[in-house]
Amino acid sequence: MTEENKKKPNPIDIHVGSRIRLRRNMLGMSQEKLGENLGITFQQIQKYEKGTNRVGASRLQAIASILSVPVAFFFEDAPGQEAVGNRGFAEDASMAFAVEFCGSPEGLQLNRAFVKIGDVKVRRRIIDLVKSLSTDDAD
Repeated sequence: MTEENKKKPNPIDIHVGSRIRLRRNMLGMSQEKLGENLGITFQQIQKYEKGTNRVGASRLQAIASILSVPVAFFFEDAPGQEAVGNRGFAEDASMAFAVEFCGSPEGLQLNRAFVKIGDVKVRRRIIDLVKSLSTDDAD
């Protein structure tokens, strides 16, 4: 391994870290809280999420448990993977934009507020409103 490769994070480590961040944000959990649950500092969580530090197998299992997802969640849509059936959130490549949006601050705010609406009819009207405001005619 050359000196240049040692300094650059592995694409899989970056992907796993981004999925940790996505799920943590979906739950509204801080890096500090996740770190407390794992017995490590929030700085270590930052390093995991950036991919600069690799997450070991036992630590990844603990993170999956705390974030209430299977370990496989962190590898969905990982670089270098061939398309396979039954991939959960990443059912096909066209859904990648949805996962990315859900990880954005706006997507998280919208999702958190939307799930708090108990009336199904109100949810449906909100979906219709958003569709009418969008510039894309696709469903």
